[in-house]
Amino acid sequence: MTDDWMTRAEAICMLCGGNCCNGAQPPISEERYKRLVAQGVPDAIFGQDGYRFVKTRDDGTCMLCKGGKCSIHAFKPETCIAGPFTFDVTADSIRIFLKYETICPMVRLLKEFPEAYDQQYATAVGNITRLVSDLRENELAVICQIEEPETEIVAEIPRVYQAQHDDRH
Repeated sequence: MTDDWMTRAEAICMLCGGNCCNGAQPPISEERYKRLVAQGVPDAIFGQDGYRFVKTRDDGTCMLCKGGKCSIHAFKPETCIAGPFTFDVTADSIRIFLKYETICPMVRLLKEFPEAYDQQYATAVGNITRLVSDLRENELAVICQIEEPETEIVAEIPRVYQAQHDDRH
C-alpha cells in the first residue's frame, strides 16, 4: 500500500469515529480471550450470552472503544480485524459479506484500490475461518442469528472442519 493510501485510510477512520464499534459485540474465541486477558483486558469487559463477546456501554459503543478508536487495536477480536468484511455460516460453507459504505466509509477506499481490497479480504478470510473453526456449533448458531443489515455477499468459501473440534459438533 502506498503512503497516500495509508494517510487516506487513517483520515477516514478518524473522521468516522468508530462507527463499526457501535452496537458491536464481537465474538471472542477462547484463544483470543486468553490473549486479551494476558494483555491486561479485564475479564469484566466480556459478556456471555450464547457466545463470549466484548460488552457494550449503555450508549451502545464497544467497551474497548476510546475516543472513537479501538484501545486494543494491535490485538483486537478476529471479526474486528476482518472488518469491513463479516460472515455467516452454513453447514458446509462460510459466506463472506462486505458492509456497505454507510456502515464503514473505508469500503469506498478499498474499492478504489484493488490491491488494498485483496489484502484486507485475505486478512478477513484468514481471521474468519480461524474464528469459525475455534467456536462451538452452538456459539456459531447464536452468532449467525445476529442480523447484519447493509451488507453484500462477496464470496462463499468451503467450511473446513478440523479433527480437533469434532467433539464440539
